[in-house]
Amino acid sequence: MEKKVVRISVRNLVEFILRSGDLDSGSGVQDKEAMQKGSRIHRKIQKQMGSSYRPEVSLKQDTEYEDLILRVEGRADGIFTEEETVCIDEIKGVYKKLEHLESPVEVHRAQAMCYAWIYMLQNDLEKIDVQMTYAHLDTEEIRRFREFFSREELEAWYQKLTGEYHKWVSFRLKWQEKRNASMKNLEFPFPYRKGQREMVAGVYHAVSSKKQIFVQAPTGVGKTMSSVFPSVRAIGEGKGELLFYLTAKTITRTVAQDAFEILRTKGLLFQTVTITAKEKLCFCEKTECTPEKCPWAKGHFDRVNDAVYELWTAEQSFSREKILEQAEKWKVCPFEMCLDLSSWVDGVICDYNYVFDPNVKLKRFFGDGVSGDYIFLIDEAHNLAERGREMYSACLAREDVMEIRKYIKPYSPRLYRALGRAARQLLEIKKEGETERILESTGTLPLTLLQAQGEMDRLLEEPPSQEVVDRILDFYFQVRDFLNISELVDENYEIYTSEEEDGKFRIRLFCVNPASNLQECLNKGKSTVFFSATLLPMQYYRKLLSTREDDYGIYVRSPFDPEKRCILTCVDVSSRYTRRGYEEYRRIAEYIARMAWQKKGNYMVFFPSYKLLEDVKQVYEQEFAADWVTCVCQTPSMNERDREEFLEEFKEQGETTLVGFCIMGGIFSEGIDLMGDRLIGAAIVGTGLPQVNTEREVLKKHYDRLGENGFDYAYRFPGMNKVLQAAGRVIRTKEDVGCILLMDERFRSTEYRILFPEEWNDMHICRMGNVESILKDFWKRNVLDIQ
Repeated sequence: MEKKVVRISVRNLVEFILRSGDLDSGSGVQDKEAMQKGSRIHRKIQKQMGSSYRPEVSLKQDTEYEDLILRVEGRADGIFTEEETVCIDEIKGVYKKLEHLESPVEVHRAQAMCYAWIYMLQNDLEKIDVQMTYAHLDTEEIRRFREFFSREELEAWYQKLTGEYHKWVSFRLKWQEKRNASMKNLEFPFPYRKGQREMVAGVYHAVSSKKQIFVQAPTGVGKTMSSVFPSVRAIGEGKGELLFYLTAKTITRTVAQDAFEILRTKGLLFQTVTITAKEKLCFCEKTECTPEKCPWAKGHFDRVNDAVYELWTAEQSFSREKILEQAEKWKVCPFEMCLDLSSWVDGVICDYNYVFDPNVKLKRFFGDGVSGDYIFLIDEAHNLAERGREMYSACLAREDVMEIRKYIKPYSPRLYRALGRAARQLLEIKKEGETERILESTGTLPLTLLQAQGEMDRLLEEPPSQEVVDRILDFYFQVRDFLNISELVDENYEIYTSEEEDGKFRIRLFCVNPASNLQECLNKGKSTVFFSATLLPMQYYRKLLSTREDDYGIYVRSPFDPEKRCILTCVDVSSRYTRRGYEEYRRIAEYIARMAWQKKGNYMVFFPSYKLLEDVKQVYEQEFAADWVTCVCQTPSMNERDREEFLEEFKEQGETTLVGFCIMGGIFSEGIDLMGDRLIGAAIVGTGLPQVNTEREVLKKHYDRLGENGFDYAYRFPGMNKVLQAAGRVIRTKEDVGCILLMDERFRSTEYRILFPEEWNDMHICRMGNVESILKDFWKRNVLDIQ
């Protein structure tokens, strides 16, 4: 059988095998201007070297092993001959003062040595020179390091280098053979529910044909397993290389981990790593990735490869707990070790950010010129629309520019002047008209900011003190983000100004439709599955998440008995601002009480804001509370432990009633599973419309101009998504029984009813006078021991 060819670039090879020393996130911050300068100085030096100098020479070399062929390839910056001696030249542009450079950086030198060995081997040379050329990006001052290598010396060095890498790829190939064999007889781990087989087939077909698919599947279908199983099978058949399971919330990551674990109990061999945010993995109280502040950063690169290899070759599932345990054992940064593991596994479970966010996305998979046969499974995909808008938008405040300018004056006169120009340009924009208005462009502001960023780069390369770094770093990233996003601005953006409650004048680059930016990331892979219980209307989400014209879409019907669920629209109550006051609060509170009186158990009530929640809760407790009813309340400051304690209150049914007051669109309105008697009813107060603000109005006007219904895009669709998510907490399994109250007169109108899922066609209208009798009849039909 023909041996597999494994390709790797010279740069990636040496940076992986030979990295050493400390982890230091404060070093090496560079912008696009620096990259452009580096390219220019490369070309300038190459031209100055004369006619015998050959620039950008492509080289590659195959090394054959028993199980594979390793192909190392790249381009040498230059090759020239001097007095019959061939010399390989490696050029690097730096901001660091060259007199502080005592010797070449080891990985730079190693790149040149790789090129030297390949050239020596292909041209049958016995000796060769290697030259490191360092050029200062501002002064263009040059410093060179040159050394001689014999054939024997380079051969032994190169064999050791590639041999170390072969250890990794050899294990990976053997693992993949075992993994694929484990899938041959792998079956779906449960009896198929209604709709599940359809979803499994749809996902498999989309992945096999390299397409994207949108799946609207109600709660209880088993969306996670129905997307994971066919994707895993496709990878085993060579129809994909790496699975990314993307989530918006931590809790859904746990569901994904459980799905893979269930398949492993059925015989699947499949390695997965869960990427947790750096702040949550960090051993230090404050996340500061420098050897001075963090003992795990000191010498990190000396140990991390051994730490990764030991864990990778011993386990299948790399959870947060296992990552922390291994990182503590080897004294390495757990977050960086986790990212390194992701390069070698079969599946990555992570937040949306690691694929889409321009600042956070994993460059090893999604950097410029990098792509692969990736399969993306996007859980709760309705969240990606708003998250996409956030990730691809940016803003800058004039007051922040002025503050940093004042601070930086003693340290960098050039930066002081550049920020002065930026502040004046922002002031001119402010004076041109109303504070809140839409602009046609940002004018020359990005060019001025680019100059300022270049000056900050120089300052951060060799800062006068750590205090200066701490003071300007956040601002540096603000400027970087603004510049990066400014390059993306097109017809999918609105540029507007505003003066907000803090008194700051801001210019914002607002991504109204993130589809093209998201699609550019998804095009790095092979296939995408968008799935959620609330992708309605599907055309709306297709417009915001994808630019492809050939996307599939399937609607999976609910597998559950509609007789076990009672949906009521309460038409004599409203959450409109014009109706708010004691009388309306009392009516809402009375509905909650009448719902809870019909059967003892656990209920949740979802409100559009904390203010309305507090107002209604106060009336409820004063006028409708009973001895056998306990109230718990979501608060804005809840940490992870608080959330766990809140959910722990929802125990299996007892002799009391629990009413949880929660926020629609909050942490308890989606992604939680309170099955069986842990939750038997929910009341949704209002239509979930986002609050009116500048951004929402900009969004509305944008879609109005396009001939769409701007109110739908800015308010109604996002609001109804929150309603459907909250309602979906009640019925989670076929054994669940529960009631759902939609408490707002607007739910009766056609504009809202057309957004309800098909399985809600048995909804009933109710009023205060008959709500109890309807619920009593419902519980009588479903529960014998009615309270």
